[in-house]
Amino acid sequence: MEAKPNKKELRITRTFNAPRELVWRSWTDPKMVERWWGPRGVTNPTCEVDARPGGKINIVMQAGSELGSLAGQKWPMSGTFREVTPQSRLVFTSAALDDVKDILLESEVTIELEAIGAKTKMKLHIVVTRAEQKAEMALQGMEMGWNQSIDKLVEFLQNR
Repeated sequence: MEAKPNKKELRITRTFNAPRELVWRSWTDPKMVERWWGPRGVTNPTCEVDARPGGKINIVMQAGSELGSLAGQKWPMSGTFREVTPQSRLVFTSAALDDVKDILLESEVTIELEAIGAKTKMKLHIVVTRAEQKAEMALQGMEMGWNQSIDKLVEFLQNR
């Protein structure tokens, strides 16, 4: 099946009541990423993050029982870090994979962090660069999923 070019973009801006260094580590330390990544009802049994240019990111999200009929399903994603400017900017590719490891959806994710006193302003920008036809549901849920994930990051930072 041929991939269709897709120019879907998503921008999320949030201000966290946490210092920039902690927010940075929450994006780059795999033990921390594992705790908040993904929409509600999802855990991350695999979470590998090597935040350096050329380093890999590999996360497998797994649906919990609260997601009903989806419980137990696994949704792998992998990518490569393109830019890493400590405590201020991360750019990585992200490929959502299906159960036979074919790419469903590719995107480029940019995170910019700015210290505002003791708080941190985050700008998240996702650009879908490729989407297969069977990725339509993932595209439709992209905004909700990313917002839920960032909500989980807010909760994670509050509990630190």
